[in-house]
Amino acid sequence: MEESVIDIVKTIAGKIAEYSVDPIRRQLSYLFCYRGYRGYMDDLSNKVQELGHAKDDLQITVDEAIRRGDEIRPIVQDWLTRADVITGEAEELMTDENKSCFKGWCPNLKSRYQLGREAEQKAQVIVEIQKARNFPDGVSHRVPAPNVTSKNYDPFESRASILNEIMDALRDDKISMIGVWGMGGVGKTTLVEQVAAQAKQQKLFDKVPTAYVSQTVDLKKIQQQIADVIGLEFVEESESGRAGRLSQRLTQEKKLLIILDDLWVGLNLKDVGIPSDHKGLKMVLTSRRLSVLFNEMDTEKNFAVEQLSEEEAWSLFKKEAGESIEKPDLQPTAEEVLKKCGGLPIAIVTVAKALKGKDSITWRDALRQLTRSIETTVEGIEAKIFLTLELSYNHLYGDEVKSLFLLCGLLDYGDTPIDNLLKYGVGLDLFQNINALEEASDRLHTLINNLKASSLLLKSNDDAYVRMHDVVRQVARAIASKDPHRFVVMEDDRFEEWSKTDESKRCTFLSLNCRAAHELPEGLLLRL
Repeated sequence: MEESVIDIVKTIAGKIAEYSVDPIRRQLSYLFCYRGYRGYMDDLSNKVQELGHAKDDLQITVDEAIRRGDEIRPIVQDWLTRADVITGEAEELMTDENKSCFKGWCPNLKSRYQLGREAEQKAQVIVEIQKARNFPDGVSHRVPAPNVTSKNYDPFESRASILNEIMDALRDDKISMIGVWGMGGVGKTTLVEQVAAQAKQQKLFDKVPTAYVSQTVDLKKIQQQIADVIGLEFVEESESGRAGRLSQRLTQEKKLLIILDDLWVGLNLKDVGIPSDHKGLKMVLTSRRLSVLFNEMDTEKNFAVEQLSEEEAWSLFKKEAGESIEKPDLQPTAEEVLKKCGGLPIAIVTVAKALKGKDSITWRDALRQLTRSIETTVEGIEAKIFLTLELSYNHLYGDEVKSLFLLCGLLDYGDTPIDNLLKYGVGLDLFQNINALEEASDRLHTLINNLKASSLLLKSNDDAYVRMHDVVRQVARAIASKDPHRFVVMEDDRFEEWSKTDESKRCTFLSLNCRAAHELPEGLLLRL
């Protein structure tokens, strides 16, 4: 029993000595032990160097994320700031040590004590910061791309009333599928852009992605346009895999409005990845045909977009063509030209810009061109629309800009990469008197700006792309298929017969849907 008591007392005494002597020993090491004091400073220097390497390595990853357009996570920014602060403090301490001491020897006991103690403390802080360099969610996250809407939209009374009705339908809990229909070029896309803008402004929905469907359905493009807005990055390659990931992500949004623009046929929303059982999801769909919306997509309420009234059409025409059209010698002809536009904004704008500043003779000639009788086989395009856009094409100045217009029409529906236009343009020798790639790039951007100024090309959400209205594209393809142009659009069942004609020898660019490879005439560039 006595031995047990003695053992307990010895243990307690040892602990008391440990907790009292060790701190004293550490304090004295700051003062008298050169190896202890110098060791603290050397250890701090090594840890500052290690932290610097870790910070530089992280900064490389951060810079790459910023270049991708990602947003750096706050926890990463905080870590970098803490690393900068402690590094600055440690370097300042080591600078003070060099000033106070001579070759590592500090005769002043007080300075030696303070430096050694601070060195140990800062080294410990660095250790803690290094341990915190763990970011399981990555250093950054994708920033949802903003929807680009028309900033200069000047709503007419007829459009404003439809816009208000659509907004009322979006607030109705009983309605989830809304359709907007009307002929090509009537202004459906512009209208739904304003629906998106107002929905976001009024905070009716958390996210409002818009996807352009077009005649040639590309599920991956549709999926990507939606994913860009909600900040989703696909790792899957297959359409079905991406659809599953997109559906899973969309269900996480409480209030969501998805706009699908320009449907030509019914679209299986499940194939896209749009969930059918999401109570917080509403959709707005546009099409030229009511049957596509009502019969194939089961829209619950549909809104027709009609042509502009005479008063609205004249107001838009004057805005784009200028006040000069009201001169007595010009106004009668201008009014007749406007009638040929059929109240369609796309026709009114393109014709007005083509004739702006021209004399009365040019206006009369334009009227004769618009009055001539033609038959057009372009699906969904009336003859008067074809004539107005063809007139705008004819008034483009120079073969370069005309060739670029036709080239844009032959490429895929949706956004077209400017880099692709540069490759094709150089390969087809579209640019005159060009000796360097940089010169070709500059010329291309000049021509693109000319087409945008004529409203024959549209601005894309991304500056690296351009967009062509689907009506304009159809007309461009129709023009390109006529002699004597170097561009041809055709179906593959006509190719073998056409390849034996003289026309094929003059063609340098062919766009077709091809099921099998054919032998092409020499010098012909093929895009499948």
